[in-house]
Amino acid sequence: MEHVIRTIDALNEVKAGCLKEMALRTGGDATGGKLKREILVCGGTGCTSSGSPKIREQLEELLKVRGIEDTVEVVMTGCFGLCALGPIMIVYPEGTFYSMVTPDHLEEIVDSHIIGNEPVEKYMYHEKAENNKLVPRLQDTRFFKKQHRVALRNCGVVNPEKIEDYIARDGYQAIAKVLTSMTPDEVIQTMLDSGLRGRGGAGCCSAGRDRSYPQHIQNRLFLKTVSPQFGHFI
Repeated sequence: MEHVIRTIDALNEVKAGCLKEMALRTGGDATGGKLKREILVCGGTGCTSSGSPKIREQLEELLKVRGIEDTVEVVMTGCFGLCALGPIMIVYPEGTFYSMVTPDHLEEIVDSHIIGNEPVEKYMYHEKAENNKLVPRLQDTRFFKKQHRVALRNCGVVNPEKIEDYIARDGYQAIAKVLTSMTPDEVIQTMLDSGLRGRGGAGCCSAGRDRSYPQHIQNRLFLKTVSPQFGHFI
């Protein structure tokens, strides 16, 4: 899908369409959409090492064999956050949480759940700390139900290789605000107020040295990046 975005209005128009495409997994209005289900497969390091790419490949092939590839989409996501339970697979719109999925599970899950609307409980997550209690959804696990995710709120929801998913979850909204409604001093002050720091050993404040530069340098926007160790913040 190609988009030409030159204004905030154009960005928001694209966002509305992208939100519609993600409605099944975000609880939005999916009325009129071609997709009936989405199967999210974790593509994080832990799940990848335990075989999630093969799960995805076999799922896509199985959907074609069953003739439902046009109404059911397999989405590779980032880390869900429970690496020890991988490969993890979540079926929407219900949000059914399958853990430690193997290729041998897929045919039964597709036939019973995806086609027959009957989730396969024996492959769903069971909480060992609560006498193997069935936990149908990821957010209801003991690990997650007391959490309020901020920096990681989109992990396990978006496809990190699909820019439409990023736009749907407010991608580019911050830079649009900076470029159209904020002064350089307001940008610097916002960064200072955030307390954001880098991870380069010293943990220096990302905006602490900006005001020492000449004004013509301050008028440019600098983005400080850190080492790409996903999930680490100061």
